[in-house]
Amino acid sequence: MAQQFSNGTKPFIMDTKLIQHYGEDMLCYRLRSARQKHRMQYKDFDKQLIQLDRKRRELWVKKGNLGWEPLIPPVQKGWKRFFVLRDDVARGKHAVFFQNILSKINTYDWSSKRDFKVKRRKFGRKIYVVKPQKLLEPDEQHFKKLCFTDSEQQLFNIEFRYEKWCSQPVKRYVFTEPWRFVMSVRPNMIDKVRIKDAALESQIDQLDNYIKRRDLEKRMDKILHRRHRDRWWKWKNIERHDEINPYKNKSLCQVLDILQQEAIE
Repeated sequence: MAQQFSNGTKPFIMDTKLIQHYGEDMLCYRLRSARQKHRMQYKDFDKQLIQLDRKRRELWVKKGNLGWEPLIPPVQKGWKRFFVLRDDVARGKHAVFFQNILSKINTYDWSSKRDFKVKRRKFGRKIYVVKPQKLLEPDEQHFKKLCFTDSEQQLFNIEFRYEKWCSQPVKRYVFTEPWRFVMSVRPNMIDKVRIKDAALESQIDQLDNYIKRRDLEKRMDKILHRRHRDRWWKWKNIERHDEINPYKNKSLCQVLDILQQEAIE
């Protein structure tokens, strides 16, 4: 059993000889054992990495807040594709109503080709097909953030779908009249560029090179994003909807009843 002193404290194993030689007054100096000193070095190193990551994020924020400057003359870079109101709907009396809906569920895509064709394989052969694009189908939480009016909500149907990232069906809101919108392809014109600061760019490069040369990214990821990685690992091990065995944990009688019901249907 570990020795206890008159004040109720227990000595460290590495400091027992010092305490026996100099007395209990040595406890007030908070002497650390070799194991504690080694651990404090690791903690101090991790704190330095946290400060390093914080400094890097601050530099990124400063770089993003520099703003934009006009580009003269404008330059075309590829093509962009999005939805617009059909001609007869745009001329109708409800054009403003449907335009408000479109501004919330519109989607944008970019391509270096005007036909928006991508390479696919069919029976081992490479073919080019038009890249699909559809209106936004928000989930329940995103649908509330879009702040649709009561009359606009009546034009949406609720559909439950299985997503790859979730084992439970997700509620999606689908627009019931997509024929009112048509696809439009226009040149993607760049008329502004980000303002650059040479001194700020140099600081970011120096910090990135310091982290890369010493291979500190792995340790930083472990101490900063460990919680999210553990959560992802738990989600990864959850049994998916397409992997669920309907006969799992069922008795023989229950399995026979299920097979008989499927045969009748």
